[in-house]
Amino acid sequence: MDPRLNKVRHPTYNLNERPFLVIWEVTRACDLACKHCRAEAMPVPDPRQLTTADSLKLIDQVASFGPPPPLFVLTGGDPMKRADLMDLISYASSQGVPVAFSPSVTPLLTPDSIARLKEAGAKALSLSLDGAEASVHDGFRGVAGTFDRTMKIWQAARECELKVQINSTVTRLNLSDLPAMAHAVKELGALTWSVFFLVPVGRGVNLGQLSPDECEDVMNFLYDVGTVVPTKTTEGHHFKRVFVERTILDRRGDSPEKILHLGPTYRALRTALEPWPQIRPGARRTPMDVNAAKGFVFISHIGAVCPSGFFPVAVDNVRMKPLPEIYRESALFRRLRDPARLLGRCGRCEFQAVCAGSRSRAFGVTGNGLEEDPLCGYQPGSFPYQRDVAEMIEAAARPAPFETAHA
Repeated sequence: MDPRLNKVRHPTYNLNERPFLVIWEVTRACDLACKHCRAEAMPVPDPRQLTTADSLKLIDQVASFGPPPPLFVLTGGDPMKRADLMDLISYASSQGVPVAFSPSVTPLLTPDSIARLKEAGAKALSLSLDGAEASVHDGFRGVAGTFDRTMKIWQAARECELKVQINSTVTRLNLSDLPAMAHAVKELGALTWSVFFLVPVGRGVNLGQLSPDECEDVMNFLYDVGTVVPTKTTEGHHFKRVFVERTILDRRGDSPEKILHLGPTYRALRTALEPWPQIRPGARRTPMDVNAAKGFVFISHIGAVCPSGFFPVAVDNVRMKPLPEIYRESALFRRLRDPARLLGRCGRCEFQAVCAGSRSRAFGVTGNGLEEDPLCGYQPGSFPYQRDVAEMIEAAARPAPFETAHA
């Protein structure tokens, strides 16, 4: 088996100097009422949001990070509520900035607008799927008909040959629906299935989070799913630890249920997943080592720069200072990138170099972004094959020649 396919990836450039991902909340306006909404979106645009001229300057700042420039993700709110959206995508494309689009699925998003997004230069589209049936998904999104509309847009994107990522937020509301969602992603086809682990910000503070044990079970379930569907996590950074653990156990032929003490949630999800085809482990999508302020930066609708959208502490504003200068010099960003500053179990963990926990969740729960990730229950040093861990983490620190900035 090719060892390059079994390690956590690192970008081939210095993440202290430039990010891998730049997320821009182009507007906070949105007509949905999602139960987990980070932005606490509103029906009408904020009059303070970046103007077209401001936005073009921001795109120039993003381009100045390159080559290669970061992946530039346009999100919201509902980006379709900006009249200049296609012009902004076209301009970014002309500057060599790869654009991904993360819309809200409302009546504004149509097959025709998908075609226009592709024509303007968008490279990829992400759609949210929070249930395998309308009753679950629409209940989560707060608007009837959203599930059916999502299916139509998904098909339209595939017909336009746009790469599609499916995003799913896992909570107690839809935990049991994960196997059915995995089958839907496999059958309908997607570049990646990204499973988001809730951070208690915005409306999300009112949703019950999984326990650390349940989270561990879900992440091991996602590792199993990854043999068929390219799977990653958002704000589930310790999936990278799980990836290393499971890779080692696979090589040794050991039982993950026994060694990792997996619980009833894992068994229930695996049982509901069957039948599930098995293919070579090398087909897995290997996770990328990025985190809030480390390879990742968020710009709000008014230009405020934050470590992530789920770490809503503005360190500066792109109207006042260029984004590269903010990213490189912000005191908060520099602290978050320094592993020696991590506290609690994250500070002691042998997987720190490939994980470091969710800085956003640490901040959301404790008010200190350097604290341990409260959703991770791992006790440092408890995995039995420590020499194997050291070897895999050392290998992960050596970027392979074939890795590219936007793999």
